[in-house]
Amino acid sequence: MAARIGVLTLRLAVPGAQSLKQKRQVVQSLIVRIRSAFNVSVSEVDDHDLCQTATIAIACVSNDRSAVNAMLSKAQELIDKELRVQIQAVALEID
Repeated sequence: MAARIGVLTLRLAVPGAQSLKQKRQVVQSLIVRIRSAFNVSVSEVDDHDLCQTATIAIACVSNDRSAVNAMLSKAQELIDKELRVQIQAVALEID
């Protein structure tokens, strides 16, 4: 059985952030919630110097492609419900 690796990359708007510090607080809070809820790897991967934009990547590994897809979909749903951010773009890769 081959391992399936899924990566969900999301570009987020953080409209309430007026500084990098405020953006980091929102993004780090979101990252902690995702990690604890789904036991996945999460990191801010781009837009480090923009105070109202963040790009995060979420990675998941399983032997079942549908399990990877379901886990990443649930993580995206959690982010979608977060009022402090808005999803601008989504990219999903499963190998």
